[in-house]
Amino acid sequence: MAAPFIIPSRVWSNPPSDRITMGFVGAGKQSHYLISKFLPATQVLAVCDVDTNRRMHAQQRVRQFYADNKEKGAIDCKEYGDYREMMERKDIDTVCIATPDHWHAANILSAVRNGKDVYCEKPLTHSIRESIEVMKAVSKNKRIVQTGSQQRSMKEFRIAAELVRNGCIGDIDRVECRFGDPPQPCLLGEEAMEPGLDWNMWLGPAPLRPYNSILSPRGVHDFYPLWRAYKEYGTGSVGDWGAHHLDIAQWGLDMDDSGPVEIRLIDERAALIYPNRVTLLHKGPEPDSFGVHFYGSDGEVMANRGRFKLIVKRKTVAEFVTREKNPDTTCAAEVQKAEEAFLKSAKVRLYESTSHTDDFLACVKSRSKPVANEQIGGRTAISCHLINQLYFNRAAIKWDPVKLRFAGGTGHPSWLGANDRDWEKPKK
Repeated sequence: MAAPFIIPSRVWSNPPSDRITMGFVGAGKQSHYLISKFLPATQVLAVCDVDTNRRMHAQQRVRQFYADNKEKGAIDCKEYGDYREMMERKDIDTVCIATPDHWHAANILSAVRNGKDVYCEKPLTHSIRESIEVMKAVSKNKRIVQTGSQQRSMKEFRIAAELVRNGCIGDIDRVECRFGDPPQPCLLGEEAMEPGLDWNMWLGPAPLRPYNSILSPRGVHDFYPLWRAYKEYGTGSVGDWGAHHLDIAQWGLDMDDSGPVEIRLIDERAALIYPNRVTLLHKGPEPDSFGVHFYGSDGEVMANRGRFKLIVKRKTVAEFVTREKNPDTTCAAEVQKAEEAFLKSAKVRLYESTSHTDDFLACVKSRSKPVANEQIGGRTAISCHLINQLYFNRAAIKWDPVKLRFAGGTGHPSWLGANDRDWEKPKK
């Protein structure tokens, strides 16, 4: 348990010469959002993307910000097509990684080995092996890593986890998490490619294949490309929304430093069995559903972004599903109602973060672990990868979350991922 703390004002008020410096790897839609969050509190010195138009657009945006806000720092943002050049810069303290999943591990390893702290989008890695290597490297190099599982910094999820951890709904029997399907093999056809994209670098550690715009749409776009739907580059909805909801489920079950011991199919859906024998069931998404649903002997707790519900002894204590269904209240009001009713004298209080990016910057300064550090993000990613492997192979898996390896004679080395490719080195 980490004690709640207030983000120090110095995170925002430092003079330009004392500000945390940042570089960005990936300049797509998610990076556009993250740049907007980090720009006011840091000095952004570099942006990197394999698409010329995207990285030039990001560079111009950063430069314009400093031109309009001269008190924030100098107009000094360089663009790169190869992240390794940016990582070698000694004047960059931190990097923000928002690339396709198959590049995360190589980017993180390069960053921490070059003495940089990292904010990386979830899922933290593309395979089990990568999660293990990242966790080892971060520890060895004594770096700070925040996984972009921002639901940890949303009050409805923290309070849901605290209610569970404090026994407010009794002994937990099961958890249901709702998200979509695993990725599929990429069978997309070849398309002509315009100049300005380093396609070989985009593929990097992934298998060579012809260009297709579904994987990397050219130029600046305001949507999330579908590379995540293909197993060579992404982790499907399991690693997309699943990483968010599994993260909260494991937080509530006090399994941040552990993980499932068995993964098997129940009614053709993945089930994760934890050391405390609680079962987590993967369910498909439904309208107005909750991403995380805890079932206890004395009640239920449900949470989603902007949705919350608590039932204790068959009585609904707090509920906000939609404005149409609950017009006289809000999610925040219902969360506060549950907190005041059951958590005033709580023995377990979880790490309180109200801003995922500010929490990262505060921890860069304090050298304490952030709310979604590499151990949390790595183990959540492993749970996602185990679910995907179950669906790929249709065979039950035994897992040892202490030794981080397959147990009971199950599993094949290739399930760890990346055994037939060097995922740290892009092809030349």
